[in-house]
Amino acid sequence: MPAEDEDLTRMLQAAGQGDRRAFKALYDRTAPLLFGIVLRLLRNRATAEEVLQDAYLRIWRNAAAFSPGTGTPLGWMAAIARNRAIDVARQRREVLVEPDEDGRDWLEAIPDPRAEGPGFVALRQLGHCLGLLEDGHRRCVLLAYYEGYSREELAARFDRPVNTIKTWLHRGLAALRQCMDGAGP
Repeated sequence: MPAEDEDLTRMLQAAGQGDRRAFKALYDRTAPLLFGIVLRLLRNRATAEEVLQDAYLRIWRNAAAFSPGTGTPLGWMAAIARNRAIDVARQRREVLVEPDEDGRDWLEAIPDPRAEGPGFVALRQLGHCLGLLEDGHRRCVLLAYYEGYSREELAARFDRPVNTIKTWLHRGLAALRQCMDGAGP
């Protein structure tokens, strides 16, 4: 088990026994990633913050039930946050993202972080692959998928036409997909 997983497992186990310091350390270490997942799904910062708070409440209440044999601690927590965000999105019946060109529902296409294999990507590999993108493309992809910026907002921010932004996002995601499918970092 990687050291990061061991640390998170210890924090979860301690939190499961009521250790608030361990839970705070767990929150500090994982909240940015989980917030990115939730914000990507909901595309509304205020709603994402509420959902993240609810997800951590669920993590606190169920920490004792986590078993390292069922997956990684980060995957377990990410699944809780992801599932809660999807529940809220469906309750509010908001249109979150445009359907893919082939009409797929993006909510259904987002992998469950608890799944083994290629569904949930190693963060180091993702960081490596993001580092290979041109600076503008990388910032554009991150702002779109982790901060919830629309194409129009990105066009204004980068002072580029919307079609250019679409191209940057398409090429950036294609390069990420190719990198992630290829050799690791």
